Parts: sequence; structure tokens; C-alpha cells
Amino acid sequence: MAHVRAGQHAKIHVDTYDRDFDGTVDSIAGAAGSRQALLPPQNATGNFIKVVQRIPVKILVQQSGDPRQVLRPGMNVEATVYTR
Repeated sequence: MAHVRAGQHAKIHVDTYDRDFDGTVDSIAGAAGSRQALLPPQNATGNFIKVVQRIPVKILVQQSGDPRQVLRPGMNVEATVYTR
């Protein structure tokens, strides 16, 4: 995440269509998702557990030429951001 910046090229592989979509990084959230939650999780005092944190990254996806290939919520995708 240290090298991800707005404007970088991204590739989104969509399992449903077995196809790649092109995109561009638009923005990166300033904090992890748990920090922005309405009710953040409470950790017990004296208990340290390492938890994976997700940092939201907004990627603007270019429209597909095929109107049947629409990205919908809940689809499995793998996003790759090219940082070089």
C-alpha cells in the first residue's frame, strides 16, 4: 500500500466472465475499514490479537464494450494495481 497512488493503472479480473477490466485508482481511504465503521470492534483490555485490516481503494473501471458484462455487488474479483 505504500506505493499505491491515485492515477495508477489497475487490472480487475472478474471470475464470473473470466475476463479482465481496465481501471484507474481514484482514491485511497485515510484509515482502515474498522476505523470508519459506525460501531468499531472493541478489543478486550490486555488481549492483543493481530487482525488483518482492509484499506478501501476506489478504482474507476472502464466500461465494457459488451452490455451483458456488468459488474455487480458481490462478484468475486481480483484487483491488481501497477505501482511502477
